[in-house]
Amino acid sequence: MKKIARTVSRTAAGALLAVGATACGDKFLTVTNPNVIDASTVDPTASGITLALSAQQNFVDMFGTVAMYAAYFTGEANVSDTFPTRNEFGIRSITDLNGSLNGDVWAPLSRAIASAKQVLDLSLPTPTTNISLARAATFRGFAILQMASDFCSGSFSNGPELTTAQMLDSASFWFGKAIEVGRANGTPDGAAMANAALVGRARAKLQKGDNAGAAADAAAVPAGFEFSLRYTDDLANRGRLSNDIYFFSFDRGSISVAPWYRQGDPRVTYRVQGGSPAPTANPQDQVPGGFHQQTKFFAYNAPIRLASKLEADYIAAEASNNVATQLTLINARRQANGRPVYDGAQDAASVKTELFNQRALEFYLEGKRVADFRRSPASVSSTVTPAGAPYFKPGYGNTGTDTCYPIPRAERDNNPNMTSPSGGR
Repeated sequence: MKKIARTVSRTAAGALLAVGATACGDKFLTVTNPNVIDASTVDPTASGITLALSAQQNFVDMFGTVAMYAAYFTGEANVSDTFPTRNEFGIRSITDLNGSLNGDVWAPLSRAIASAKQVLDLSLPTPTTNISLARAATFRGFAILQMASDFCSGSFSNGPELTTAQMLDSASFWFGKAIEVGRANGTPDGAAMANAALVGRARAKLQKGDNAGAAADAAAVPAGFEFSLRYTDDLANRGRLSNDIYFFSFDRGSISVAPWYRQGDPRVTYRVQGGSPAPTANPQDQVPGGFHQQTKFFAYNAPIRLASKLEADYIAAEASNNVATQLTLINARRQANGRPVYDGAQDAASVKTELFNQRALEFYLEGKRVADFRRSPASVSSTVTPAGAPYFKPGYGNTGTDTCYPIPRAERDNNPNMTSPSGGR
């Protein structure tokens, strides 16, 4: 059974190693304290691959849960859970003392960032072509990008508080390293890392407002490219290896598809409570309008798309600021999914809203919507509950004004390089 809430060590040495993934030297296996790895005892040649794969798995492990909270926050999903901390995300009024914020989102993200840095700090052999370096740089970049997208500010490995722009710059730097080394590596795995990093860097540049840079990176992504996070249905290790979105849809019943997304589009599939096929689940908390289970991710081992040429196309269209370019993509994607062409208003704001509506359907529950909300709030106004509007559940008051997550109080209290909160979010 997967834990309902996870408590994760803040230390950079918190990476869990993929046992048996590759051979390790005796120097690596012999440690005085089995819970601490001394960097000086690590043999980079023998252990770099294992550490890099572990860093990747740290990202994979946390991503589904992080995407779930993003879905609550932006109205992709209704919170069909009793946890007050989860409903704070749904109502967009998150305190820095929120236990889910720290344990389910911040700490796993921080661990993914830190464990990738462990690999990047090693003296790896042939660093200009080393696949482990490309892998660690790719997933450090994506973990930092996720923090930059979802949190109002951030911090890496007990470092100082960073602005969104600083985090986006850091993500772009590591994506650049992944592109360089992945391409030089010359293997399909290296190319996959490089192309995923290209999409990631395009996304980071778009978020920062560098439209020309975003468009250039997006154009360089090859046709048909897709990179997905892989999950495994291992009964003994579901907490680390399985798809959390499936777990929170069918084991715990915490996610209910929000009304706007229940429009019959094939990109967002769902069923009403008790529908077939098995398995079925009941919501943890009753949802006004009924419990609607997503079926986009319908197994413990269902992959989650991380980067793709399709996303690159959306980035390029948005970055173009060109109505005709955006309409071309909008209608191509509508027709590809059996929908009629867009027949709404043709002004720039209306077309951009429709582009974001198509993005919402395309990348449903893929952890991208908070970034959309922050980047262009007017373009998501039809899908995100406005501040001051009643929460969909009775007894919670009105929707708050948060547009991103605060750094948890636990981080501020334990990070010597970070100041205490001054009062606001």
